[in-house]
Amino acid sequence: MRISISVVLLAAFSAGTAHADALDAAIERMMLARQVPGLAVVVVKDGKIVRERGYGLANVEHRVPVTPDTVFQSASTGKTFTAALVLLLEKDGKLTLDDPISRYLDNTPIAWKGITIRHLLTHTSGLGDPYTKIDLRKDYSDDELIALEASLPLLSAPGERFAYSNAGYHLLGFICNRVGGKYFGDQLKERIFAPLGMTTAGVISESDIVPGRAAGYERIDGKLQNQRWVAPSQNRTADGTIQLSARDLARWSMALDGDAVLDAHAKAASWTPARLNDGSSAPYGLGWYVGRQQGHRVVQHGGAWQGFKAALARYPDDRLTVVVLANSAAARQGKIADMIAAHYVPALADPRPPAIADRAPADTAGARKVIGELAAGQIPAGLSESERGRFNQRWVTQIATEFRDYGPLRNVDVLARSSEGNGKQARYRFLFENETVLVALEQDRDGLIKQLGVSLE
Repeated sequence: MRISISVVLLAAFSAGTAHADALDAAIERMMLARQVPGLAVVVVKDGKIVRERGYGLANVEHRVPVTPDTVFQSASTGKTFTAALVLLLEKDGKLTLDDPISRYLDNTPIAWKGITIRHLLTHTSGLGDPYTKIDLRKDYSDDELIALEASLPLLSAPGERFAYSNAGYHLLGFICNRVGGKYFGDQLKERIFAPLGMTTAGVISESDIVPGRAAGYERIDGKLQNQRWVAPSQNRTADGTIQLSARDLARWSMALDGDAVLDAHAKAASWTPARLNDGSSAPYGLGWYVGRQQGHRVVQHGGAWQGFKAALARYPDDRLTVVVLANSAAARQGKIADMIAAHYVPALADPRPPAIADRAPADTAGARKVIGELAAGQIPAGLSESERGRFNQRWVTQIATEFRDYGPLRNVDVLARSSEGNGKQARYRFLFENETVLVALEQDRDGLIKQLGVSLE
């Protein structure tokens, strides 16, 4: 007899709702809507854990429930650990952030001459996305991966713009290996995980026996599937290949309230937006996104990898941390984290922006065309050279797969329009039958799309 995943998840949720509250119910509704098997949440308020719960299933096939100690993959929240290790090595006197990376890596291309360690940490190096060329089923040596990434053209000059790059954190890991004298994962265990009692934390290993490890899942055309396999070397780089529990990720955040790992100077540097060449600020510090939510400071990082999603959000002035780990590529971990944060600090609630009158319907039609092309698996026409580097065919194909679950488009709301200098900007809300997508477009005077942002509301 076949049992649908929705029935299995509903049964798992029902079994644990004897002491559920309204927030539990809201989390479970979001999980059911996107067929998310399992999720763990830990909330820290005023230095104390005030909520730690597991929802749903860590393993669907064996119907194992999630607990706060279930081990998930960190995805890119692991970049916070890599950045911390770099700062510790700087404190040791083994490197400085403004050193050129060519000092620590052999055979770097001339194009990398101006790239510093700071550029890698802040995603301002100009490096592109290595996954346009990486074969996820191939094991690469460090030298092979560096050579592959060296073959990618720079998207911009170092320090010119913010462009998120996993390649930069790959290189940081190789630099840590060299200057630290051992594998970066071993250094993390010795200098961060073990001292903080983070017993579940370590670099991903499929061969090790890991008690309480969750399975990762993807949703393809509405059907739940096991995560796709990647070669072991893909899970040993420094861009976020840590596995750990929600409780241990909360321990990391609590340690950052004191000086157990990073001193006040290092933390201030980590949570200060990077300065670009033109004097403007990037949205990222040293291993952390930095910004404001409804006027409240927030430093955070999310992640998505191999059937897992993660969110770590710290609100320093509110003394609040929210940790969300999920074992589904379809999870809305950021939205869940925002909802949880607003539950504990209502002022953090983000009201839905109202639509405005559409006074440029031709521009709206152009935005519809761009999203239609993405949904069809086509690289949108009219992208600038740098955006064509980001919206490569592999990524566009992945986006199109996700769009198939959204259903037909019902309406497009205009949220904002503006013109500055020789360009123009606009924000839209695309309302599909099953999902709402936010689109931000920035065009130059010739109509080329300088920046295209696509995210779920």
